[in-house]
Amino acid sequence: MAGDLLVDRSVATILGAIGMFILFVTWKMRSGRFEILAPIGWIFTGFYFFNETGSYYAHEDPVLTIMSAATLPGAIAIAFWERRVEIEKQASALRWFRGTVAIAGLPYILIAHVPVLNVLAIWFVAWQSALLLSFAGGADVTLGDTYANTTNGSVEWSSWEGNRWFLTEEMSEFSFHTELMVNGQHLHINFVLACTAIQSMIIFVGAISALDIDWRKRVRALFIALSLIHILNLFRNAGLIWLQMGYPDWRWMNLTIFEFGHAYASRFVSLGAMFLLALVLFEMLPQMHKHVLTILRPLGLAPGKKKSQS
Repeated sequence: MAGDLLVDRSVATILGAIGMFILFVTWKMRSGRFEILAPIGWIFTGFYFFNETGSYYAHEDPVLTIMSAATLPGAIAIAFWERRVEIEKQASALRWFRGTVAIAGLPYILIAHVPVLNVLAIWFVAWQSALLLSFAGGADVTLGDTYANTTNGSVEWSSWEGNRWFLTEEMSEFSFHTELMVNGQHLHINFVLACTAIQSMIIFVGAISALDIDWRKRVRALFIALSLIHILNLFRNAGLIWLQMGYPDWRWMNLTIFEFGHAYASRFVSLGAMFLLALVLFEMLPQMHKHVLTILRPLGLAPGKKKSQS
């Protein structure tokens, strides 16, 4: 795994945390004295995500490979934009974007690199997904053992001798996983941190929290976004488990129905749900909508102004 990375994952994590902290400070401090540091924060943060490109490529995940490969070039472009911005509307949007990335990224790094928090998040969502499927009458779905996935193999969580408060050793792509049991038998489906939808939720947490709006609007928007994402994710997880239980022999291009649903179908549906949720939040929070359009305009993705007719 380490050979697929540009630098050691722990080094990249430290650089990413420093970059996000710089973005947080330059967003929080209204004084222009710290603005000069913002480009450094963007580059460090972009490199943190870019460092995982080789790992995703080795695991034949084209979607995450492309997305992670674009982070460093995108961060460099934003860093140049930060240095040259003169229009107040664009400067305001960039400040909001700094806060969004920092508020979303720092808690995610904390959960991903503190094993206790990582495992608790997995247990919380896995238990609810299993309960939902059992309640629906699919089967008696329960949680099995939890494992730490080191580079030398998997070790039971109770027997793992690593640091449980800060991840210091090299792990596999998914550091920890919890097995699922159906009627006492292994289903060969494991829950990892990515199954918790925390990545999706944390994006909206950052985007909403960084807005300069009344706190009641912020709380209302956060409640709608987080509750909907969590509920939809539970149905997604339960649906994938049900499909694997009901159609264990289904194959398409050497993919099982679980692999196809997990890697392609559910991602397509999830992106569609995220898009619809974003539209709802744009209606509730027009300031966020304006910031997003300002950020997208240099890429030619934002709609242009209608020309007035004489």
